[in-house]
Amino acid sequence: MDILKIRAHFPSLHRQLHGRPITYLDGPAGTQVPDHVIETVSKYYRYSNANTHGQFAASEETDRIMESARSKVATFINAPDSSCISFGQNMTTLNFSLSRALVRSMNPGDEILITQLDHEANRGPWLNLEEQGIVIREVRLLTNGTLDYQDFEDKINDRTKLVCLGYASNIFGTVNEVNRVRALTKVKNILLLIDAVHYAPHLSIDVQKLDCDFLLCSAYKFYGPHVGILYCRPGLLDTLKTDRLRTQDAKAPHRIETGTLNHAAIAGVEATIEFIAWWGKGKELREKLVSAMSTIHQQEMILAKMLYDGIRAISKATIYGPPMDLDERAPTLSFAMDGIDPKKVCYELAKKAIYAGWPFLCHSCS
Repeated sequence: MDILKIRAHFPSLHRQLHGRPITYLDGPAGTQVPDHVIETVSKYYRYSNANTHGQFAASEETDRIMESARSKVATFINAPDSSCISFGQNMTTLNFSLSRALVRSMNPGDEILITQLDHEANRGPWLNLEEQGIVIREVRLLTNGTLDYQDFEDKINDRTKLVCLGYASNIFGTVNEVNRVRALTKVKNILLLIDAVHYAPHLSIDVQKLDCDFLLCSAYKFYGPHVGILYCRPGLLDTLKTDRLRTQDAKAPHRIETGTLNHAAIAGVEATIEFIAWWGKGKELREKLVSAMSTIHQQEMILAKMLYDGIRAISKATIYGPPMDLDERAPTLSFAMDGIDPKKVCYELAKKAIYAGWPFLCHSCS
């Protein structure tokens, strides 16, 4: 990849602090945003700022932008069509809406399975359902940063209605064995929800191969604005008792979208996917996106390995998580310095214009 050419598209990378170029290593804060996305958001506010379904030009443009953005996202994750793609304020908000909808078809004593490795955004909405008599069970996290899959098998039973699983960990970089879990849920006709927030920036997603029922991600993790994205298996959203106003379209993908959406940011989501595709090879958009994501991930892992080797050379540093030579791994590292508070480590790094996240931030973002 022509790194200097790509960096030129990101205005934030031109900034310096304390006389140094800024190094962005704070994964939970999201990615930086290229000029193409910034200009697209700005253009929407300049020319097309209106609500949907009106009979005038700006409203009709907004309708076209919304449909085009859904179509681009569907291609990005290989969804069957744009009706599978819903937008929201962020992944967490969409997941809370989904939890309220799903619980209405459950009974006290029904079980939901979550994991100790998951981000709080894929735990909190489900743990809240304990107040309504739903049993929440947790799959154990092993000391090597991976899930205990035997524990997974042991805890799935005839009362399990939903399994919520992260695709990749934003703390350890672990990529979970989603296909293995899907095989377990398929046998018992259990719904599978995948949190792909940390996977989407690094590796290609194919919801049809995953055969999942729900998948959530956030565009701010892959060079876009802060917009939550929900994929629902075709026909499934229409069966859910979602929170919605009487004036809201009752059909997918609108059924779970409450109020007026952030149209400008959603226009930016489309621009983000276009930006990624520019760096790929092929004739069709999907082919370009898969190619680009593969190349991006190769470059990321080269940098992550450099960081890993550098931290490992520090005598008081301990790195957590799976090894760097796995076939599938996110380029994410967690480490600790013996006797030094993580907040203090981040403070010292910040003085050298290195932005890094500490554990509080890892669990507060969405």
